[in-house]
Amino acid sequence: MAKTIIVTGASRGIGLAIAEYLLQKSHNVVALARSRDALEKLQEKYPQHVRIVAGDLGDLSLAQQAVDLAAKEFGRLDGLIVNHGMIEPVAKIRDCKPEDWKRTFDVNLISAVAFAKSALPLLNESKGCILFTSSGAAVGAVSTWSAYGATKAAMNHLAGQLACEEPDVTTISVRPGVVDTEMQRELRDVHSAKMTDKDNSKFLGLHQEGKLLKPSDPGDVMAKMVLDPPRELNGKFINWESPELAIYRES
Repeated sequence: MAKTIIVTGASRGIGLAIAEYLLQKSHNVVALARSRDALEKLQEKYPQHVRIVAGDLGDLSLAQQAVDLAAKEFGRLDGLIVNHGMIEPVAKIRDCKPEDWKRTFDVNLISAVAFAKSALPLLNESKGCILFTSSGAAVGAVSTWSAYGATKAAMNHLAGQLACEEPDVTTISVRPGVVDTEMQRELRDVHSAKMTDKDNSKFLGLHQEGKLLKPSDPGDVMAKMVLDPPRELNGKFINWESPELAIYRES
């Protein structure tokens, strides 16, 4: 039976890889991103199985729009993957403005709360799954990434809180590793001078040595997880490469 999944940040990178995997298996996707053009290309490719919502993911009304669209068009909701996010401001705390942090929390965290809250009634019916795309920055400081890391740490807590309060829904926060995405390009081309030499060398080196992951590496695993969620990981923060997820990497 076809399942219906909401995927945010679905126009590129990990989000697009997740959506493509689901659609190739004839599941339904409500795809969200800022870029309407990219979403429309996805819908043209899979017209029967894709519905789109374009807009600023800091707009909290998009969450209910997406859930209502899933219910109207596909009659159900089985999963939610909150994959969008922003890394700015990339600056030391002493150089940041508090309002810059507020914008990052609105986009990365508060919108995740809105999506989860809107999706919970239907996900409880389907005993579905919520996956959050987190980051290693949630558990280890990276120079000038303070706002981003703080939102991801809070997201990990959100996953645990949902597991505590909503036992019929499996909620997991996933660390996807260092992936060849637009964010990595921005770090190299725009923000490299702001980081410490150590952190800058790390990310430049991963790119130069061809060691960045393909978006489909974690993306395929996350797509499989949302379709068949591992109940024993409810509320956990886990790396997509962890032994517990071997079955999803190998299938």
